[in-house]
Amino acid sequence: MDKRIYNILDILEDMYSDAKPGLEYTTPFELLVATILSAQCTDVRVNMITRELFKEYNTPEDFANVDVRALEKAIYSCGFYRNKSRNIIETSKILLKEHDGQVPDSLEELQRLPGVGRKTANVVLSNAFDIPAIAVDTHVFRVSNRLGLVDAKNVDETERQLMQIIPKHKWSNAHHWLIYHGRQVCSARSPKCSTCKLAKLCKYNMKFQGE
Repeated sequence: MDKRIYNILDILEDMYSDAKPGLEYTTPFELLVATILSAQCTDVRVNMITRELFKEYNTPEDFANVDVRALEKAIYSCGFYRNKSRNIIETSKILLKEHDGQVPDSLEELQRLPGVGRKTANVVLSNAFDIPAIAVDTHVFRVSNRLGLVDAKNVDETERQLMQIIPKHKWSNAHHWLIYHGRQVCSARSPKCSTCKLAKLCKYNMKFQGE
């Protein structure tokens, strides 16, 4: 591994050693629902919704039989509530019909569920089943490219390159390190480069320092 990359990962691990998932859940199914809801929505907002939602509905049986309008009303504030409601209901029915009501621990099977893309599947695998995975959201994409950990034009290529440079047993943790850094320091607008512990190793910062 390139020494610069090794140093970046080492510093990230030291900075965010207590990093953990932002979504609140108690079962793999709750995490699946919460992650579907999190598309184009903050974890904070999703948690506000699910704290109430999961009191009434928290199993595939519950959601398979819920009235779609009632579900739309309950999740309205997270955005795209119509599509998310349909996807959650359909996913619940598929889990009951094809998986005995259990969330599968396979990337391929998860991606067959409505509303579940590769990022959502990786979040579930990593956090619910402790299977090494790197879920690339906007924070991971932005931070890993800015730092120069990868040089990628899309999330799939970012994931592939990160998997090549990060030891597999650190994939899931590294996902959280990059998210935390994106939220706390390396924001999309006005990143805090002047106080960032990674500034001297960051290609984004070095580029502007050289201008």
